[in-house]
Amino acid sequence: MTYTISSLSSTDPSTSDNAIAILNLNHYYGHGSLRKQVLTDINLQIQRGEIVLLTGPSGSGKTTLLTLIGGLRSVQSGSLKILGDELLNANREQLTLTRRKIGYIFQAHNLLNFLTAYQNVEMALEIQHVSALEANTRITDILTAVGLVERLHYYPEALSGGQKQRVAIARALVSQPQIILADEPTAALDKKSGRDVVEILEKLAKEQGCTILLVTHDNRILDLADRIITMEDGLQNRTKFGG
Repeated sequence: MTYTISSLSSTDPSTSDNAIAILNLNHYYGHGSLRKQVLTDINLQIQRGEIVLLTGPSGSGKTTLLTLIGGLRSVQSGSLKILGDELLNANREQLTLTRRKIGYIFQAHNLLNFLTAYQNVEMALEIQHVSALEANTRITDILTAVGLVERLHYYPEALSGGQKQRVAIARALVSQPQIILADEPTAALDKKSGRDVVEILEKLAKEQGCTILLVTHDNRILDLADRIITMEDGLQNRTKFGG
């Protein structure tokens, strides 16, 4: 099965307003007789500061697309530009530089259980050249913003599911990325916690002028998006503009 998605945006892929610009992107798994095409001729432009939800049935290629955009997989065919930088044929150093401009949030919070909330967020700054004073200010400020100022030194086992995901959001945003990629961040949360998490993410990302691409099956948060893109089997696709 192959999956096709096409944005209804008329935005020119070459414009500097695009955080993400994709043209005729194809992707395959396997080799020889086992080769399977999972993404077909994807064309998509997402502007800087836009909040876009990516929906569709399981196995429709959403996570594959997200990992390609995030530089976690190599682009095989077509064009994929992140903040103007082409990822097709990019070398390891170029992919590393791209990844440093992106914050990642996953379905599993992926916190290290032997580190406190503060220390988990601190890890995201280790590759940045910031002073200890600035790092402390950033970490404290972002954990305060997600409502965890009183739990800076709590370990993950002492936090609820929603609080753990808030730490994950803080970790993704503390390095001040230009793009946030989130893969099912509300999947393990109840209705209120899930919506609270996305509303916090939306608010903080807008304050930082950050672009968000969020994969979700959660119909309860669709109203928070500027645009909703549906990936489906075959040639069908839909783009809905929110508000």
